[in-house]
Amino acid sequence: MFDATFWAFVGLIIFLAIVVYMKVPAMVTKALDARGDKIRHELDEARRLREEAQGLLADYQRKRREAEQEAADMVEAARREAEHLTAEAKVRTEEYIARRTILAEQKIAQAEADAVNEVRASAVDLAVAAADRLLSGKVTTEKAASLFKASLADVKKHMN
Repeated sequence: MFDATFWAFVGLIIFLAIVVYMKVPAMVTKALDARGDKIRHELDEARRLREEAQGLLADYQRKRREAEQEAADMVEAARREAEHLTAEAKVRTEEYIARRTILAEQKIAQAEADAVNEVRASAVDLAVAAADRLLSGKVTTEKAASLFKASLADVKKHMN
């Protein structure tokens, strides 16, 4: 009478009726919706994290550029300071050399003045000695004239 195919069909209908009665499709739909919501939430979270990471990356890049600019400014300031110190040292060295040159010239001028004074003193001593000989009567007029001429030649020689 009824073959196995019929009973398999009836079993399938009963199974489907039980599945519908137990609201299995609603549970499957609910589970799939929950899974979809979870995936959507994870995607939103990933999008939010990506945007946050991009913001942080932009912030760090800006900070890096600022740090590089600050470092460049510091290097430039150090270069300017070094140039200033070099120029100042050069000026101080030139001033020192000028002072030392002036001091040396003053010492030379003083030495020249001392030498001239010595020559004059020697000339005066010679003139006094010649006058003393003349006055003491030991020297004749001719001898006095020759002594005077010799003394005058010595003075001229020392003055040059």
